[in-house]
Amino acid sequence: MARIGPSRSVSAVIAVLMVALVAGCTGSPASPGGSNGGTPPGPAKLTFAQADQATVSPADPITVEVTDGTLDSVSLANADGKEVAGGFDDGHKLWKNAEVLGYGKAYTITAKSTGTDGKSVEETRGFTTVKPDNYTLPYLRANATTLLDGGTFGVGQPAVVWFDEPVTDRAAAERAITVTTDPPAIGAFHWINDNEVHWRTKEYWTPGTKVTVSAKVYGVKLGNGLYGQEDRTASFTVGPSKIAVVDDTTKRMKVYVDGAQVTNINGTDITAGIPVSLGQNGGEKAPNGNYVDFRTQSGPHVVLGKAEEVRMTSASYGLTDKSSPNYYDSLVKKAVQISGDGEYVHLADWNIPQHGVADTSHGCVNVAPAFIFWFYDTFGAGDIVDVQNTGRALPLGNGISDWVLSWDEWSKRTT
Repeated sequence: MARIGPSRSVSAVIAVLMVALVAGCTGSPASPGGSNGGTPPGPAKLTFAQADQATVSPADPITVEVTDGTLDSVSLANADGKEVAGGFDDGHKLWKNAEVLGYGKAYTITAKSTGTDGKSVEETRGFTTVKPDNYTLPYLRANATTLLDGGTFGVGQPAVVWFDEPVTDRAAAERAITVTTDPPAIGAFHWINDNEVHWRTKEYWTPGTKVTVSAKVYGVKLGNGLYGQEDRTASFTVGPSKIAVVDDTTKRMKVYVDGAQVTNINGTDITAGIPVSLGQNGGEKAPNGNYVDFRTQSGPHVVLGKAEEVRMTSASYGLTDKSSPNYYDSLVKKAVQISGDGEYVHLADWNIPQHGVADTSHGCVNVAPAFIFWFYDTFGAGDIVDVQNTGRALPLGNGISDWVLSWDEWSKRTT
């Protein structure tokens, strides 16, 4: 009997402890969200990128985002009821349009969601897109007559973006243009005029570089009510380095391909350079009062293109008097254009004795048959013909003459 009492007392204590433990687990009701202080369930909160009845750019992203819930459906439609495509993120927390909107149109967006409290929330917003006073279309070009269409261009080729309307907000236009290169290259924008901006590298391109130019101007305000009409993208490849250096002091043209001088063409040694004749030292006053300077312009010319045959006439720059010794109207062959105002490297078999001796042309670089066929077949758009020591400078904007500026001059802000 002496051992029965303590045994019952221990049992009683255990029973009390068990009751206490049970009470600790199921005592006072837990606070909302659990005993760990979590966020309590609540109504969904919708956030729209556009304020109700706002006027926006059609290129702005149209988004709806929900907190404390999930998006069930989103409908974006124009005034005619046409739906605009869009999609959700993985968690159905965000919806974004997948196609751009039109200019000058009204839209309605309706979002339905369910909050963490299980209740539905629906909201609608209306907005309109801007109606521009005018539009401009960008053209991605190598020069005035050649598009950057996936071709191969020389190491001097800039990326040219030409707008068919004058752009007053140049900074906005530059922000909309991207130039991607592989391998990477240092470059900068420079405006030639209000319609044309070039992106040029610090040094001539590395041969083999892949370049993509994108002008994402749709929906971008470019100043004075002008907006971009359409996005444009183009890609091109940089070919081998081809540089011709024409020295008026020696009347010779040395040619370098991938950095090495070409010393032989068709069995003829040209280590000293190809004999040439440049623009004569002088000029004539045209009937309109303008003075026509016949000297070839000095500076790095970027080749614009070439043609098997080109009609050349002094009337193109105002000399129309047939009695003038400087009047001419003739067809020239194997013509490689190097400036916008009509300078060419071309076949000139009528004055071969003057090649390497005297300047007799009206601005072009005259070459004999023994060399011009090779030159014509070798050089193309984007290659360099660097004319030196003529006493007359090639101005920026005459064809593609970007390299007449130093890097410091080129990269200086023009906006």
